[in-house]
Amino acid sequence: MSRIIFAGTPAIAAECLTELLKASAEADWEIVGVLTRPDAPVGRRRKITPSPVAQIAAEAGLPVIKAVKVDAEVTAQLQQLNPSLGVVVAYGALLPQPALDVPDRGWVNLHYSALPKYRGAAPVQHTLLNREKTTAATVFQLEKGMDTGPIHGARTYEVPDMSSAGDVLEDLTSLGARMLVELIPDLLAGTSRSVPQQGTPSLAPKLTREDAFIDPAKPASELVGRINATIPEPGAWTFNGHDRMKLGVARLFPREAGGEPGEVKTLTSDRNRGEEAVVMTAGDGRGVVLSEVQPAGKRMMSATDWLRGQQGAVRLGGSA
Repeated sequence: MSRIIFAGTPAIAAECLTELLKASAEADWEIVGVLTRPDAPVGRRRKITPSPVAQIAAEAGLPVIKAVKVDAEVTAQLQQLNPSLGVVVAYGALLPQPALDVPDRGWVNLHYSALPKYRGAAPVQHTLLNREKTTAATVFQLEKGMDTGPIHGARTYEVPDMSSAGDVLEDLTSLGARMLVELIPDLLAGTSRSVPQQGTPSLAPKLTREDAFIDPAKPASELVGRINATIPEPGAWTFNGHDRMKLGVARLFPREAGGEPGEVKTLTSDRNRGEEAVVMTAGDGRGVVLSEVQPAGKRMMSATDWLRGQQGAVRLGGSA
């Protein structure tokens, strides 16, 4: 029976590992070990917690290697597992050449863009930031360069309106996990026909808290992209007076909103149906429909309930 090692850390990787474990029950291959990042503080109380992948691996009784980087010692541990193939989904560190050489068939990586577009740590976030309408889940052969290897398979994905980066990641994970299960037999047999990446590469570095600041002076389409791209991490935010406030997913208002940039009011979004929406005016005069907000020290709530509780005119924005 062929032996596969899995490298990953966050919840999306844990979902992929779960799907591979289910598929292995009726396959001629098995998951024999997991590489993941070390336990880390989680939540407000900063409780030291195993990664989601480590938790799934422990439930399945798999050997778990926890490492910040893959050095000679970790590489030796991988060699002891005698793998035929390695699968990576958001592990969080690059694999050096000695580790790449451990499995007989090398390593494949599930990436969340149509490579070579958006190589790097945050492909989905940059897809939404740039208001792209389509992206893809891509499985490619890992090599020393960052996300540069030949492609074994890709599945195109249409980005729904009012989708956060978290929503798109979940959908692409389901799509990618199914693709991995389909590709593994050919990958193990060495019969998968990979093709070189084609097109102009672009980079997708991790977004910072500063990247998530929402400045209403910007055009409405840019604001919608930035809001949705930065949810759930690092979290879209702006100012309401001197207080910071987080924002939920947003969409474009179908017409001019009127008022000054940052002004928030209730407008009729569909005149035929009489539907109303909470709208923030952008720098180009267009409107941004806000679905939810989280005032400082409170939980996320509907934008309608929040605005109803405000006294006087409301204007968001300021300097980050």
